Amino acid sequence: MTIIFSKIIKIDLIYSYWKILFYFYQKFKMSFFNLFKKKHNMNEVQEYLEKGAVIIDVRTVAEYNDGHVDGSHNIVLDTIEDNIEQIKSFNKPVITVCRSGARSGVAMEMLSDEDVDVINGGPWQNVDQYINK
Repeated sequence: MTIIFSKIIKIDLIYSYWKILFYFYQKFKMSFFNLFKKKHNMNEVQEYLEKGAVIIDVRTVAEYNDGHVDGSHNIVLDTIEDNIEQIKSFNKPVITVCRSGARSGVAMEMLSDEDVDVINGGPWQNVDQYINK
């Protein structure tokens, strides 16, 4: 009897897991597997920088204060939706960065949905290497 309950619980957990993934897929219009794709193309980062792109760092204030790209704007991921108009007012392409590339990927999707010309720069150090040469 306990084996049956154990299997039911496992099935319920798997169902819950997929239900959560489907929610995020619908919300952010991206698949779970996109998180594992290459987040950026370094040639693309260089092209955007040459076009005068604005760098938006979506990490927390504490993370940003520990190190960041010179001239970047710290707009925490949780506040991106509230700052869409400010970001659009730059009238420039945007490169999003964070610690690993995951949060900046979410920010990129959000901004892209608002018709902002944006790429995911991945970890902030990837973009920093082109700024501080």
